[in-house]
Amino acid sequence: MGLRDHVVVVTGASSGIGRATAEAFARKGCAVVLAARREEALEAAAQECDKHRGARTLIVPTDTADAGAVENLARRAVEAFGRIDVWVNNAAVNAFGLFEDVPLEDFRRVLDVNVMGYVYGARAALRVMREQGTGTLVNISSVAGAAAQPYSHPYSMSKHAVQGLGSSLRQQLRVEGAKGIRVCTVMPATIDTPHFEQAANYTGRKVVAMPPVYSPERVARAVVDLVHHPRREVVVGPAGSALVRQARWTPGIAERAMARQAHRTHLAHDERAPDTHGALHVPAPGEGAVHGGWGGRRRTAMRRTAVAAALVGAAVTAGRRMSRNPLGA
Repeated sequence: MGLRDHVVVVTGASSGIGRATAEAFARKGCAVVLAARREEALEAAAQECDKHRGARTLIVPTDTADAGAVENLARRAVEAFGRIDVWVNNAAVNAFGLFEDVPLEDFRRVLDVNVMGYVYGARAALRVMREQGTGTLVNISSVAGAAAQPYSHPYSMSKHAVQGLGSSLRQQLRVEGAKGIRVCTVMPATIDTPHFEQAANYTGRKVVAMPPVYSPERVARAVVDLVHHPRREVVVGPAGSALVRQARWTPGIAERAMARQAHRTHLAHDERAPDTHGALHVPAPGEGAVHGGWGGRRRTAMRRTAVAAALVGAAVTAGRRMSRNPLGA
């Protein structure tokens, strides 16, 4: 089935994965509805989408933590294009810090955007898709939804919640007999986006992208492919796949590995940073960007190989321990 003339709603479309995903659907000739808080950045993203033949765009400034705003987003999409074929829940924020150091208002904001925002999006999308009898809901989670991380407690909690939301929705649709509606969850590894610079930070150290780093276009291709070939869950990035497998097979070993990796590489040891709310409560200024400047070239490729090898080695070691002690990790 071709995608031309499909109507696609993407939240968090002003930058990063959301923007790359909007452009990927635009290249297929889709009508793309771009939603985020920053109107200036949405306009810039729409201009990029409009360059592709057959693409049509609509921008709807939306705070996805506002249920009414998300309902308005769905209404505007249907009014403009008559239907919603694909809805991508992608908007997300993050807060780094020791558990006790992250202000409660920031903790709650992460959960409001990353969890309730997806709930509002799913409700709005499924209401339309049930009337149509068809549609694909894609929830962007993270490998942190399978392997939690230190320093980003609310984010890890939220991504575990997204995993549960997808699973429970699939079960409900099965019970209902809604065979034409698909719910898919995408779990990216570390992606080269502005996400890390815009996160709230109370660690005292600069937050950096934890290697290996993959391109947002890679995630966008995975999302587009899900419309052709729906799957329950898709992990983006080989190192992410290895980590998710390890978290499911030997969770204790995965926790220790993630703690060590995040402590060593997710926070800069030689760059101090002041406490900041980041873009949690007020969106970052400017026209937005797909990439965050974290690489994806030779250095990242080398890191990817090293990290993947380390994960495989850990998994092999864990397997040997499990064979000796079935209760293992």
